[in-house]
Amino acid sequence: MITKTGDQVGKVRDVVIQLRTANRPPRVKGLVIELFARRRVFLPMARVHSIDAQQLAINAQVNANRFVRRDSETLVIDDLFDRIVPRSGGQQAIIFDLAMKSSRLREWEISEVAIREAPAGRFKLGNRGQVSILDWHEIPNLVVTSEQSTDHFLASLADMKPADVARELHDLPEVRRAEVIDALDDEQLANALEELPEDEQVQLISQLETERAADVLEEMDPDDAADLIKELPEELAEVLLGHMEPDEARDVRNLLSYDDFTAGAMMTPEPVLLGPDATVADALARVRMEEVSPALASLAFVCRPPLDTPTGRYLGALHIQRLLREPPSVMVSGLMDTNLEPLTPDSPLPEVSRYFAIYNLVVAPVVNAENQLVGAVTVDDLLDHMLPPDWRGNQMDGWVPPVVNNG
Repeated sequence: MITKTGDQVGKVRDVVIQLRTANRPPRVKGLVIELFARRRVFLPMARVHSIDAQQLAINAQVNANRFVRRDSETLVIDDLFDRIVPRSGGQQAIIFDLAMKSSRLREWEISEVAIREAPAGRFKLGNRGQVSILDWHEIPNLVVTSEQSTDHFLASLADMKPADVARELHDLPEVRRAEVIDALDDEQLANALEELPEDEQVQLISQLETERAADVLEEMDPDDAADLIKELPEELAEVLLGHMEPDEARDVRNLLSYDDFTAGAMMTPEPVLLGPDATVADALARVRMEEVSPALASLAFVCRPPLDTPTGRYLGALHIQRLLREPPSVMVSGLMDTNLEPLTPDSPLPEVSRYFAIYNLVVAPVVNAENQLVGAVTVDDLLDHMLPPDWRGNQMDGWVPPVVNNG
């Protein structure tokens, strides 16, 4: 395994998959990587830049925490290779290889399974029988059945929206919820946590082990993580920040420095950033990245280096609709919207809401006094601060807004 700069950092030792319901192929969650210190760590598939027969390249830092498998996860090599599977006519076979492919949703999925048949009556793992390539759903070990109660429930959660997962967690008995939370992966738990009522967020994160809680906070959007940490006891908040990756903790601490209900407190420090020499092709590649939300993808920002918040001098914004109408080789410096007045970190909530209404935007730039881009406010974060404090709790309890009669 190499970085995009060509540095070798480790070897791939296994593939982590999660079974799913509704006739969906198993999702490839990530890879088990062995670093040179023989320490095995987890690498999410979202951080894989490219794969070929000899190597894979990554486009992010590797989390050095030791890999620990969760109950809902299956390891391809450890759990499936050499697994005996029944075949027609009473014969048996073993799994010796699996194929995975990238789906239209930019996920990786298991697609095919290679098995080796063994002659009836003298089955041995080393036999060299006939080889067959089967579709994934023909292998019982890759199909979730209703009898697998815990696995079936976890698999059903894998296809749900975060808000629906949050509602499922909200409705579970306490003991059952603890079991499910323990089995969920950090990213899915983080996404669901953001949708829970504030008091339940505090309760859940406080009950997790310190390392797990820090990992979950790292997977949350920085502004949501900051909002949650703000509600924790000061001592616990400092402990969790101390266990987070330094870059992630720094982003959260910066957000905590702003007053409540200001653009600074609402913004994310991870907007789409480009230099003035970038092309339309570069910009479209960035907004297509899986980790970029639809709101953030609607607008990219052009700045002088460094291209990390706080950036160099802010130059302008790029509307994705404009990018889609231009040739890929055109430089973005000639396509910028320089008339879009940015917000400031201390812009209060009423000013932010008026800004969105006036400009008809779903994301807005936030620039400090030094003309550096420090983040961006998305419309969902604005609504989160404009709605009543208990709106998430009402949603969990099935509240439906009253019908307004305009006639």
